[in-house]
Amino acid sequence: MSAAESIPTSTNWRRRRRVRATLGGVAALITLVAAGAATLGLGGRGGDEPQSTRTGPAAAAPVSRQTLVKTVTVAGELGYGPAVPLASTATGTVTWLPQVGAEVRRGGALLRADEKPIVLLYGLLPMYRPLTEGTTGSDVRQFERNLTALGYRGITVDEKFSAATTLAVKRWQKDLALPVTGVVERERVIYAPKAVRIARQLVRLGASAAGDLLTYTGSTRMVLVSAGAGEVGWAVKGTKVTVALPTGGSVAGTVSVVGAPAAGGSVGDGQQPADPERPGTGSATVEVTIAIADQKALGALGATPVDVRYVAKERRAVLTVPVDALLALAEGGYGVEVTGPAGARIVAVQAGMFADGRVEVSGEGLAEGMTVGVPQ
Repeated sequence: MSAAESIPTSTNWRRRRRVRATLGGVAALITLVAAGAATLGLGGRGGDEPQSTRTGPAAAAPVSRQTLVKTVTVAGELGYGPAVPLASTATGTVTWLPQVGAEVRRGGALLRADEKPIVLLYGLLPMYRPLTEGTTGSDVRQFERNLTALGYRGITVDEKFSAATTLAVKRWQKDLALPVTGVVERERVIYAPKAVRIARQLVRLGASAAGDLLTYTGSTRMVLVSAGAGEVGWAVKGTKVTVALPTGGSVAGTVSVVGAPAAGGSVGDGQQPADPERPGTGSATVEVTIAIADQKALGALGATPVDVRYVAKERRAVLTVPVDALLALAEGGYGVEVTGPAGARIVAVQAGMFADGRVEVSGEGLAEGMTVGVPQ
């Protein structure tokens, strides 16, 4: 081939460009025809398989009838409650004190003065006088009730210190290695409502036995919640709550005491600012005590922060759908896309309470068991 033949003339080059253009147009046309045929189901690749047609939403969820519960979490403190000073009227010198954290029950020694025990008994009336045969009063009944609980029999629990009571007291004194006189000295007994836990030693051995020697709390753990007056409406005696523990578990609780409102302070007065993530923090005006019946469920936990959940609102046996199923309608309000064998339709609904990812709904034609569309 000559050099002239290897170089196309301008005429030949134009002809080849038109051919290429024509072939490109044919290819494009073939592609369009094939696509159209596939769309119309007239053949082409994949024409033997039916084409999926979307007749409803990507996913569906049932319309359920259930109880919706909205809970609120407030900050609390697990512990043994406020410490109370223990005042002794004994003479002499302190020769023994219980360890901090020790639990003292009815009949146990709270301390020793001159090596003689000062005993804890249960009651609300303080020991304000010595008790001897012939004494009458409610303090006698309280003391006799304790003797009976400790196992000393043969006495009648009433308001009269009888000869039988004297005999029981002598047996009690002998068991405590005290002088057997039959007379209960005023300094020998300290009353508390129930078992106590020693919180702090206020004196050392060798100190005078008269005065405030210890502080104590109850022996049962409880939760204290400090709340502002505006957020304490939930706290009614007997209200059930759930206490979330730092160990990851939870335990049931019951509101047992609601304190009287107290004047709140400011941050400048030493009060902490409120934490918006944990209602119940900040300036406290009301103290709520929550009793924990299952003390074993608390394990070895001592004083520690906890979260307290209470039911703020409840709607029983209402129709609900997932929150994601709600549609904002162009004309205003909400709707849901009800799906079924006949296809999908939009039903206008009224939205009520929201809780746990679901919403209360009501609307004409809406019933339990229907399915509604939700996005995937």
